[in-house]
Amino acid sequence: MTIQLSRRNFLFASAAVGGGLYLGISPQAAKAATNGQLNAWVVIPPDNRIRIMASNPEVGQGIRTSLPMVIAEELDADWATVEIVPTIADSKIFGRQVAGGSQAMATQYELMRRVGAAARLMIVEAAAAAWGVPAKELTTAKAMVVHAASKRTAPYGQFAAAASALPTPEAAKVPVKSPKDFGLIGTFQTGVNNRAIVNGKQDYGIDAVLPGMLHAAFHKSDVQGAKVKSADLAAAKAMSGVRDAFVVAGTDEYEGLASGVAILADTTWHAQRARSALKVEWSDSPAAFQSSAAWATLAADAKGKPAAMSVHATGEVGAAMARAAKRVSADYSYPFIPHVPLEPINCTARVTGDKVEIWAPTQNPEPGRAAVAKTLGVPPENVTIHMMRAGGGFGRRLQNDYMVEAAWIARAAGKPVKLTWTREDDITQDFLRPGGWHCLEAGLDDAGRCIAWDNHFISYGQGGKFARAAGIGPTDFPAGIIEDFRLGATVLPLVHTTGFLRAPANNAFGFVTQGFIDELANAAGKDPLQFRREFLGAPRIIGDPNARGSYNTGRMRAVLDKAAEMAGWGRKLPPRSGMGIAFHFCHLGYFANVVEITVGTDGAVTVKKIWVAGDIGRQIVNPAGALNQVQGSVLDALNACQNHAITFADGAIEQRNFGDVPMMRMEQAPPIEIAFLTPDYAVTGLGEPAYPVVAPALANAIFAATGVRLRQMPFDLSLLKA
Repeated sequence: MTIQLSRRNFLFASAAVGGGLYLGISPQAAKAATNGQLNAWVVIPPDNRIRIMASNPEVGQGIRTSLPMVIAEELDADWATVEIVPTIADSKIFGRQVAGGSQAMATQYELMRRVGAAARLMIVEAAAAAWGVPAKELTTAKAMVVHAASKRTAPYGQFAAAASALPTPEAAKVPVKSPKDFGLIGTFQTGVNNRAIVNGKQDYGIDAVLPGMLHAAFHKSDVQGAKVKSADLAAAKAMSGVRDAFVVAGTDEYEGLASGVAILADTTWHAQRARSALKVEWSDSPAAFQSSAAWATLAADAKGKPAAMSVHATGEVGAAMARAAKRVSADYSYPFIPHVPLEPINCTARVTGDKVEIWAPTQNPEPGRAAVAKTLGVPPENVTIHMMRAGGGFGRRLQNDYMVEAAWIARAAGKPVKLTWTREDDITQDFLRPGGWHCLEAGLDDAGRCIAWDNHFISYGQGGKFARAAGIGPTDFPAGIIEDFRLGATVLPLVHTTGFLRAPANNAFGFVTQGFIDELANAAGKDPLQFRREFLGAPRIIGDPNARGSYNTGRMRAVLDKAAEMAGWGRKLPPRSGMGIAFHFCHLGYFANVVEITVGTDGAVTVKKIWVAGDIGRQIVNPAGALNQVQGSVLDALNACQNHAITFADGAIEQRNFGDVPMMRMEQAPPIEIAFLTPDYAVTGLGEPAYPVVAPALANAIFAATGVRLRQMPFDLSLLKA
């Protein structure tokens, strides 16, 4: 649920406990506030120690800093003294509480401005009444009201109780500052949790501790869908530190509670050690057929046939191809990859009667609430979720299977339980980024312009329907750019769970489209930058301007030109060195990259530098956080395209730990230069749109340096040996 600025969503004000002001939106929030629960966004107590609520999950994207900054800016609060208070999960009060899709800033920026501005307006009105002066004569700064004419000043807290009794203004009509008057927004601010993290104070989900808590391990089959057929638990139960071990039957629902063996112990170490003593026989699973080799064979067979279904088609592709001066074809592919957030999957739960309380590093709490309620047979309103900070999510924690497991085990144990997965659990039970194949063909006219585009996309799913995050949309680039365009798809069978990974779908499609466009530029004998400029054409809106998937070719051209300018595109480079360029639009953000590399005679690739130009609208709320997000996206994508692949055999994932899916080391991180363009468009999010351009820019640089075109991720650098 996204809170919109409309007459249906209104501000409320009520008195805080001890005399003060709560300010929030919706009648549900008003009820909570009068009960003394800190569920409004702004709390101004008499002592002027202002509290701002952080209602979105924090997974390292800095939203617990940036959204409160927006409120504090309009409130004219003293940021140095503001306390940021994370809220519980409650969509009835706070609306959409999701860390996914880079939507938090896009959907809440204007709303949070008005929450802060309304609080300031009410404080000023209360001060004007108390001092007997016109409100227009009062100014504010650092949570103080100032009347210059009489030289009076007073803290906000002095007027908070009176302000809470005033009529609340309509949110959409509250005046806000001009950006030229911003004093906090646009300044570099450290994360509000940084000090607690550095000092090792409780913050992450894995740090949660409850009195009388037991630690749990949950052993499941490597082949998803298999159930416990028999289990010898005696040896595990007899080990020191182990309190109990029992079979969890699980449910018959796809993505329901899995079947397995739960172990309860005094510590996580004791629980995991006892796990190795288990002897479990598993039933057959419908996923047993899964094999990377078998899928490759099916994909090769599908390539030679027409696409099983049409996704989007315009014009006459066949006729356009027939009149093309040159036709270019290429096959691109990419594998399943895991999320591997650094903090292991974990959840702490306490069940008392029909009441459930959960401490979870979740990106998407409301579906977790529904799943727990359904599995345990309790009312959803009886499930309380504390949104702990997550040590990375990247989309994995959008699914809440671990939350259901912890709650079920806690109820069976009759005590609070902290469930912690191993890295092996994390990889083998992941909701993977789906793999796919693209069989591409394009036609060029005599002037080297692309006049036709055909893509047969081979993906995964069941019953002719795409698996989660495995699909492609009818408006995805370059649909709308080329008049004669065809996109068809064939779906291969899959049972293993899939999910959204940073820049879902785009993290693969950017590599495919930008790699193939580079091939077209080469076939046309044109500079890759110039070809892209021509490909984008005149500045215009592609698609329905009111739809999320529409994009502006002028904004895309601007970041493309900026990245090229930053890198000095076209300058002469040493032998076996090259530059690659790419652009992409996703999650309302426009990004372009230039990557410069050198390639050794042994095939080793050294990334010398990466230049990034981005456009996420008229305002960068916290430049420190924004730079971190772009750098993180670049490094994440740079590592994945070279090192990450998940393969299957006999229904199970073959990779187990970081040795199989290595992470980037500090010495491998290249310099990254970032520039933001800020045209006058709505403010949008930043967690994802910088990711998709990295892999194609790197592959295009490799081609420029060696003449070898890499069309498959992860890149096989052995092909680059001199």
